[in-house]
Amino acid sequence: MTKTTVTVRAVAAVLVVLAVMAGCRSLTGQSAGTNVDDATITASVKSKLVADKAANLTRVDVDTNHRTVYLNGTVDSAEQKTRAEQLAWQAQGVKSVVNNLHVQKR
Repeated sequence: MTKTTVTVRAVAAVLVVLAVMAGCRSLTGQSAGTNVDDATITASVKSKLVADKAANLTRVDVDTNHRTVYLNGTVDSAEQKTRAEQLAWQAQGVKSVVNNLHVQKR
Protein backbone atom coordinates (compact mmCIF):
# COMPACT_ATOMS: atom_id res chain seq x y z
CA MET A 1 0.00 0.00 0.00
CA THR A 2 1.14 3.48 -0.70
CA LYS A 3 1.35 6.20 1.89
CA THR A 4 -1.51 8.05 0.17
CA THR A 5 -3.81 5.02 0.36
CA VAL A 6 -3.15 4.61 4.07
CA THR A 7 -3.85 8.29 4.68
CA VAL A 8 -7.08 8.19 2.69
CA ARG A 9 -8.26 5.11 4.61
CA ALA A 10 -7.40 6.73 7.95
CA VAL A 11 -9.32 9.88 7.05
CA ALA A 12 -12.28 7.78 5.86
CA ALA A 13 -12.29 5.82 9.11
CA VAL A 14 -12.28 9.03 11.17
CA LEU A 15 -15.17 10.41 9.09
CA VAL A 16 -17.18 7.23 9.61
CA VAL A 17 -16.65 7.38 13.38
CA LEU A 18 -17.69 11.04 13.46
CA ALA A 19 -20.79 10.33 11.38
CA VAL A 20 -21.83 7.50 13.72
CA MET A 21 -21.31 9.67 16.78
CA ALA A 22 -23.34 12.50 15.26
CA GLY A 23 -26.07 10.02 14.30
CA CYS A 24 -26.37 8.76 17.86
CA ARG A 25 -26.94 12.28 19.11
CA SER A 26 -29.42 13.18 16.37
CA LEU A 27 -31.74 10.23 17.05
CA THR A 28 -32.59 11.27 20.60
CA GLY A 29 -31.18 14.77 20.86
CA GLN A 30 -28.89 13.47 23.59
CA SER A 31 -25.38 12.15 23.65
CA ALA A 32 -24.96 8.42 24.17
CA GLY A 33 -23.82 8.97 27.76
CA THR A 34 -26.81 11.14 28.64
CA ASN A 35 -29.20 8.66 27.07
CA VAL A 36 -27.72 5.79 29.08
CA ASP A 37 -27.83 7.82 32.29
CA ASP A 38 -31.51 8.67 31.74
CA ALA A 39 -32.34 5.03 31.00
CA THR A 40 -30.49 3.94 34.14
CA ILE A 41 -32.38 6.49 36.25
CA THR A 42 -35.72 5.37 34.77
CA ALA A 43 -34.94 1.72 35.50
CA SER A 44 -33.87 2.54 39.04
CA VAL A 45 -37.04 4.54 39.78
CA LYS A 46 -39.27 1.82 38.29
CA SER A 47 -37.61 -0.85 40.40
CA LYS A 48 -38.06 1.25 43.55
CA LEU A 49 -41.75 1.76 42.75
CA VAL A 50 -42.32 -1.96 42.16
CA ALA A 51 -40.37 -2.94 45.29
CA ASP A 52 -42.54 -0.73 47.51
CA LYS A 53 -45.32 -3.27 48.09
CA ALA A 54 -47.16 -1.15 50.65
CA ALA A 55 -47.86 1.67 48.18
CA ASN A 56 -48.71 -0.49 45.10
CA LEU A 57 -47.16 1.92 42.60
CA THR A 58 -46.90 -0.46 39.66
CA ARG A 59 -49.18 1.68 37.44
CA VAL A 60 -46.96 4.76 37.56
CA ASP A 61 -45.32 5.63 34.24
CA VAL A 62 -41.72 6.87 34.57
CA ASP A 63 -39.81 8.89 31.98
CA THR A 64 -36.45 10.61 32.39
CA ASN A 65 -35.02 13.40 30.29
CA HIS A 66 -31.73 15.11 31.17
CA ARG A 67 -31.89 13.61 34.69
CA THR A 68 -35.40 15.02 35.30
CA VAL A 69 -37.83 12.26 36.26
CA TYR A 70 -41.44 12.59 35.10
CA LEU A 71 -44.07 10.58 36.97
CA ASN A 72 -47.35 10.13 35.10
CA GLY A 73 -50.50 8.11 35.69
CA THR A 74 -53.13 7.62 38.35
CA VAL A 75 -52.76 6.56 41.98
CA ASP A 76 -55.33 5.76 44.64
CA SER A 77 -54.34 8.35 47.26
CA ALA A 78 -52.37 11.50 47.97
CA GLU A 79 -50.06 9.38 50.12
CA GLN A 80 -49.19 7.18 47.11
CA LYS A 81 -48.51 10.29 45.02
CA THR A 82 -46.14 11.59 47.69
CA ARG A 83 -44.48 8.20 48.16
CA ALA A 84 -43.82 7.84 44.41
CA GLU A 85 -42.06 11.19 44.38
CA GLN A 86 -40.00 10.28 47.45
CA LEU A 87 -38.88 7.04 45.80
CA ALA A 88 -37.98 8.86 42.57
CA TRP A 89 -35.72 11.23 44.49
CA GLN A 90 -33.87 8.22 45.96
CA ALA A 91 -32.55 7.13 42.56
CA GLN A 92 -28.94 8.09 41.98
CA GLY A 93 -28.40 10.92 39.49
CA VAL A 94 -31.86 12.53 39.71
CA LYS A 95 -31.72 16.31 39.24
CA SER A 96 -35.44 16.99 39.64
CA VAL A 97 -38.80 15.23 39.78
CA VAL A 98 -41.98 16.37 38.03
CA ASN A 99 -44.92 14.67 39.71
CA ASN A 100 -47.83 14.61 37.24
CA LEU A 101 -49.65 11.84 39.10
CA HIS A 102 -53.39 12.21 39.52
CA VAL A 103 -55.26 10.92 42.56
CA GLN A 104 -58.18 8.73 41.47
CA LYS A 105 -61.50 9.98 42.80
CA ARG A 106 -63.66 7.36 44.45
